Amino acid sequence: MAAKIFAADSVETLDAFERKALGLARTLRERGVHPGTRVLLKAGNSTAFVGALLALMHLGASIVLVDHQEKADQTERIRAQAGAKIVLVDDDAPVVDGCEPVFLYEVMATSAGAAPEDGALDFTVWEALPDGLIMWSSGSTGRPKGIVKSGGRFLKNLERNAHHVGHTPDDVLLPLLPFNHQYGLSMVLIAWITRCSLVIAPFRRPDRALRFAEHTGATVLDATPATYRSILNITRRRPSARAALRSVRMFCSGASPLDPSLSRSYVDEFGLPLLDSYGSTELGNVAFATPENPVACGTVMDGLALKVVGETGEPVVPGEIGEVLVDCPDMMTGHLDAEGGVIPATQGWFTTGDLGHLDERGNLFVIGRKLAVNRNGYTLYPEIIERKIADRGCSAKIVALPAADRGCSLVFFVEDEEDRDARHWQEIINDTLPVWERPNRVQVIDRFPVNANGKPHRGQLEEMAARLYARVAAEPAAGTGTGPSPA
Repeated sequence: MAAKIFAADSVETLDAFERKALGLARTLRERGVHPGTRVLLKAGNSTAFVGALLALMHLGASIVLVDHQEKADQTERIRAQAGAKIVLVDDDAPVVDGCEPVFLYEVMATSAGAAPEDGALDFTVWEALPDGLIMWSSGSTGRPKGIVKSGGRFLKNLERNAHHVGHTPDDVLLPLLPFNHQYGLSMVLIAWITRCSLVIAPFRRPDRALRFAEHTGATVLDATPATYRSILNITRRRPSARAALRSVRMFCSGASPLDPSLSRSYVDEFGLPLLDSYGSTELGNVAFATPENPVACGTVMDGLALKVVGETGEPVVPGEIGEVLVDCPDMMTGHLDAEGGVIPATQGWFTTGDLGHLDERGNLFVIGRKLAVNRNGYTLYPEIIERKIADRGCSAKIVALPAADRGCSLVFFVEDEEDRDARHWQEIINDTLPVWERPNRVQVIDRFPVNANGKPHRGQLEEMAARLYARVAAEPAAGTGTGPSPA
């Protein structure tokens, strides 16, 4: 069966779509895009985004990807820092006045019916660029940074990915992810590398995405744990919706740590586990669970190396938690400096700042960020605590607030769409954790706020915790959480 590109308003064979991309390339060349030209691309998931991406790669442009929802002033800061000569946007992407962007619909309209570039799509020039792709970190651990990547290294990493996971030309990929970030972009280009079908679905609407899955015969879903939780809730409320996923052979997860209880729920409901993965914008894709080895984040891909080290920097024994280090030949070229140049990255072992452990077979278990807090004389790692209670079915994110008498107070935000009382969760947490790791306050929310990558938004949770404690301090009787009163 010929590979296709499925979208809300069109279905095209991949061959026909590539001819359209060549037409876009001719129009963009006439607009001044040449090898090495930095082009800022800011658009939502659409056939126009995918077509423009392929066209820019064909032209050998340096592509600066910006999230579709990024604020106008931040977009302008990125444009200025990267030295982007052209800003290519869809019609509702925020840009500052006076930016004079090139709108995707104008390029599409101009290229319609025009003679395309000669030959086939050719990414040779783009692959040779050390700055073929510039992406932005999520900012979850500080100010977002421009991450500069070689086009050739990026595609090589995706070839390793497709081989490791086992994508085939018969697959129909349904990524419920933003295409302008590492995970979503990977799936778009893996479809091209593998010559399989790609579904462009409304990733923020899992209910609608299920209909796309049914009508396209999706075989591989890729999404964040938060999206998988929403899909599970939909199918439990409406059992008939399960039929939409009958052709799926792999549920792949990434972008943030996966609760084991959520994966077990997928085995119960669909007979398939959630297959976790590990990677980063800086490194690319690193390790994957597979249907043959559905354990944690699986093993590291061929050509990469991974180890877990202790405080001395020496590798720890299997099962012992330490910091994850990765040696990846596909890693970033470097970071973007203030003038648009590249600060080279040191190649070799990369310190990820993530905590995890390996088992005897080399499977990677990722705990979370190596962010320690001190409380009553104990050094605690909130994300390790989160993983402990996740095994009891409690999905929580912990915020540490400064407290003069004990170092910090811990606020546990528990995600529960059933809105069970905080005392319900307090009992489970207290039964799981030692006294020194227990919360000062439990606050139940229906869903974690997420950032553009689909990861829980730590900054917003910290703001919520600060407001909560300020309110409780001012009105001791207020609040719906439980636990010791704030310091």
